[in-house]
Amino acid sequence: MLIKLAVLFSGNGSNLENILEKLHRKTIRGNTYEVVLCLCNKKNAFGIQRAKKYELESVIVEHENFSSREEFDQVLVEKIQKSGADLTILAGFMRILSPVFTKNIKAINLHPSLLPLFKGAHAIEESFKSDMKVAGVSVHWVNEELDGGKIISQKAFEKEDMDFNEFETKIHTLEYEILPDSVIKIFEKQL
Repeated sequence: MLIKLAVLFSGNGSNLENILEKLHRKTIRGNTYEVVLCLCNKKNAFGIQRAKKYELESVIVEHENFSSREEFDQVLVEKIQKSGADLTILAGFMRILSPVFTKNIKAINLHPSLLPLFKGAHAIEESFKSDMKVAGVSVHWVNEELDGGKIISQKAFEKEDMDFNEFETKIHTLEYEILPDSVIKIFEKQL
C-alpha cells in the first residue's frame, strides 16, 4: 500500500530529514511511504535545504502573513488536502493549531518530553531542570489541546549525571528513532 505523508516543520528540519532518510520512497513491511508535501512557516528555515537534498521543494506559508490562527490553519488544511497526504507529521512545527486544522487533518506530533509532563515550547529545558530521574520523548495524535492528544508511543532514558548538551543530544537521538517507528506502527495497525 502506498502511504502519502505531509511533514510540517519550522526550523532546522533534522526530524524532517530523518523522515526523508528512513521512510521516503521506502517499502517497509508491505507499505511504501512517500513524502508528498514539505511545508514550512518560515522562509529561511534550514529544513528547506534538507528537503532539496531529496529533490523536494518546500511549500512556504508564513504565519505572520495572516491576521488569525484560523486563517493560517485554513491554508494549511487546503495545502495538505491538495497533496493527498494520508498522515501529517508535525516535526518541529512551532505553531499552536486551531480546530480549523485539528478537525480536518489526521496528524501526529513529536514532542521532546514524556507527556503529559512538560508541554509547550520549553519542554527540553523544563524536563532537564526537573527533579525527575527519567526523561524522554513522545509521539501523540494532534487535537485541540496543546500537546494533549492520545499518546502513540514514548521512549525514556535515565538522566543521571548528564549535562544539558548530553541531555539534549539524547532527546534528539530518541526523536530520530521514535518518529519513523511511530508512523510505521500506525499503518501496520491498519493492514
